[in-house]
Amino acid sequence: QVQVVESGGSLVQAGGSLRLSCAASGSIFSINAMGWYRQAPGKQRELVAHITGGGRTDYADSVKGRFTISRDNAKNTVNLQMNSLKPEDTAVYYCYADIAIGGRYWGRGTQVTVSS
Repeated sequence: QVQVVESGGSLVQAGGSLRLSCAASGSIFSINAMGWYRQAPGKQRELVAHITGGGRTDYADSVKGRFTISRDNAKNTVNLQMNSLKPEDTAVYYCYADIAIGGRYWGRGTQVTVSS
């Protein structure tokens, strides 16, 4: 059994910053990759940022230069530092962990609301 839990979502003004955190726990041999998706009302879920076990990162074009993903392999955690937030960043943010020989596990999401 694997649990993935996000935290850090909040209401923030445009131009502000937030830091999302995510922790994976349970029956984990190793984690290949972790990352974040988001889903805004009426829109499809989209990839925000992804980080491999070796530290390679990928970002959605819309967040490049503003968001930074990082992870602690020893603690099975991943963070998403979000700066210069825009109203269009408003969404539920979902963390995922790709468990070796286990598949992808998702958190329940954390709400980020950016007011203009």
